Amino acid sequence: MDPYERLANAVVKQAVDDWRLAVKKLKRRKRNQEAQRIKDDAEEFFLSERFKCFTSLDGKTLLRKLKEEAHI
Repeated sequence: MDPYERLANAVVKQAVDDWRLAVKKLKRRKRNQEAQRIKDDAEEFFLSERFKCFTSLDGKTLLRKLKEEAHI
């Protein structure tokens, strides 16, 4: 795997990790504005054209699976 591919994978993984952590925080405190912003930003990224530059994954499918995993 070349360095650019590793970097792209790391960007996507970080967005997924950020989304998961934000959802956990929101389950504990629904009015956590920072967690809501991070969750919204990550979801926007998953559904964006920019996301397609980083991976061949389908952002809608990824987001659906993350929501299933988090039971939301």
